[in-house]
Amino acid sequence: MAISPREFPAKRRAIPTAAPPSRRINSGADVNLLRSLLLVAREISDSAPLNFPPQKRNSGSIARKTRLLSLLFEELAHSERSQDSVPPSALICLNEILLVLQRIKAMLDQVSGNGCSRFWLLVQTEQVSNAFHEAELDLGTLLDILPMRDLDLGEDVLDQVSLVKNQCRRSTLFVDPVDDALRSEVANLIKEIEREIVPNRSRLRSLFDRVGIRDSRGCRDEIKALESEIQNQVSDKSTATIAALAGLVQYSKCVLYGASTPRSSSSTAAAASTSKSTTHSAAPIDLSIPSDFRCPISLELMRDPVVVATGQTYDRTSIGRWIEAGHDTCPKTGQTLSHTALTPNRALKSLIAKWCREMHIPFDSTDITGAGGVRTGTAGNCKAAMEATRMTAQFLVERLREEAPLAPEAANRVVHELRALAKTGSENRAWIAEAGAVSLLVPLLDSDNPGLQTNAVTALLNLSILEENKMRIMEAEGGIEAVVRVLESGATWEGRENAAATLMSLSAANVCRKRIWREPRVVAGLVELLRTGPPSSKRDALAAILNLAGEREAVGMLVGGGAVGAALAAAADEGFDSVEEAVAVVAALAKRGGASAIAATAGAVETLVGVLNCGTERARECAAAALVSVCRRGRSPASAELAATPGIQQMIFDLLGSGTPRARLKAAALLQICHRWAIACRTVAYAPHSAMAVS
Repeated sequence: MAISPREFPAKRRAIPTAAPPSRRINSGADVNLLRSLLLVAREISDSAPLNFPPQKRNSGSIARKTRLLSLLFEELAHSERSQDSVPPSALICLNEILLVLQRIKAMLDQVSGNGCSRFWLLVQTEQVSNAFHEAELDLGTLLDILPMRDLDLGEDVLDQVSLVKNQCRRSTLFVDPVDDALRSEVANLIKEIEREIVPNRSRLRSLFDRVGIRDSRGCRDEIKALESEIQNQVSDKSTATIAALAGLVQYSKCVLYGASTPRSSSSTAAAASTSKSTTHSAAPIDLSIPSDFRCPISLELMRDPVVVATGQTYDRTSIGRWIEAGHDTCPKTGQTLSHTALTPNRALKSLIAKWCREMHIPFDSTDITGAGGVRTGTAGNCKAAMEATRMTAQFLVERLREEAPLAPEAANRVVHELRALAKTGSENRAWIAEAGAVSLLVPLLDSDNPGLQTNAVTALLNLSILEENKMRIMEAEGGIEAVVRVLESGATWEGRENAAATLMSLSAANVCRKRIWREPRVVAGLVELLRTGPPSSKRDALAAILNLAGEREAVGMLVGGGAVGAALAAAADEGFDSVEEAVAVVAALAKRGGASAIAATAGAVETLVGVLNCGTERARECAAAALVSVCRRGRSPASAELAATPGIQQMIFDLLGSGTPRARLKAAALLQICHRWAIACRTVAYAPHSAMAVS
């Protein structure tokens, strides 16, 4: 953290000018006071000099004055006199001096700490200089009223204190011309970016050299510091300024020092779910977002969760776009929406906000940052930040155009940067696609380099979250075919998983779904991933299958391709944490024509009853819906198996009493099915006896 209003107040602290009546002072407290003064003074004196220009003179000046004062504190702390001989007025002044020294120490820590943003410190050079100046004036005032003659000090100590007092008295506000010139240059660069003028490369290099940022790692640290600093701001103007600075540093990092080296396959695989899921979120790259906090449509952290008619929760923006596009079904369950009213989920929003605070992630839309610089809310209100990000996207796409045919490793670094940039913000995704990235990424899906293939398919996944980009990917020559090849035989599980997630994202749009399910090997690839992949891959495969099941014409192909058996197997797996999605797939297939196939699948009713008995609320609802469809359309064997299940009526009554409104309706239908079956059985059993009586 660099500068905060709390540490650099606009008004100076009031200094006592007279001592209160004499009183006894606790000698133990006096000893601790003197030791604290000596300790803080030594820490300030030993502060390492700043390794970059801002505040070098001011921080050095105040450190030298404190070093001279440490002689006074050392003399007092090591004196053999009784502490009771120190006058109360002196103790009060010494206590105030300790507060000023602690303030100085905090300022020095802020301007020289590892988490300090150098550019933000430059922008605030006048305010910070004023804070140092006021601290010196406060120190001088306290030394003026400190009763030095009553402390019985040596002449050499008195001379040193007098020297410091005189220096503080003559202190004037000093704003270093070098700092001010750098600040002006940064301000001019930001103004040029606002006017869409691309910064000169040599000018950028000169600026960054003088600021002390000379490599890609330094730029990443600076961006991280700016993202941290933005959370402390209350002023929209300051927030916009930091957004612009982050955009400038992000662009300069790519232009001056090239794309960052991607992480190893193992580390990227560990963060695969995060790569798909954040953001709006601005979470750090390796942070795992709880699945309940992610929007099922955008895979991003929900900022404004709302509940639709089926009881599912989505982010308001994503579900709003879904409904505006003409959809009348729930994206996650495939059920028809009885109405389009959106109910705020305030309880979930409160939990998400609490989690964001604990994880130090900005939650309000006005202060969200991300891997590609500062974005939505912040960047949206700052033209310089938006233009800097657009320039970054254009530069990276041009680099990819140059590097892709020649050097896979160099291309991999660029694609990794594009992947990170596309991970956050609709604007970023639009600018990358508009610059022509899609047509360059598609051929890389067939790369022999596992890292390049994985980064390319993940970049396409992140781009596909934007509605406009879905058609760009669908219309790219060989785009869907290449994604399917990665799905079937990608070099890494992460790549195959993200290929499935890409198909899921694309199939959320009606026009794309109609084409995707007709693509040869799509269903086979998804079913194979569902059967053999790790849990995270199975979740993405289920999500894609569920979307395809929304197309009635695709159900036959899904059933014929083994989707029923694979989904039932996933639902029966007690160690699988996405049973809800698996049962939702079965329910969707049963509703749209696959009921007979499900009824004919061995163990189908048993698996669904098991979920009905022990599943989550939503899983039980989907299991009930699937059983109703199977028993009504799958004829008597399924109904007989259901009715013969021990304890089935109690399960149904439990669902009637505690399920969602839709679950209760399905439970009532199941109860009716069981009663009709029981009546039919009695009728069949009674019929022979009736015939014998007549004869």
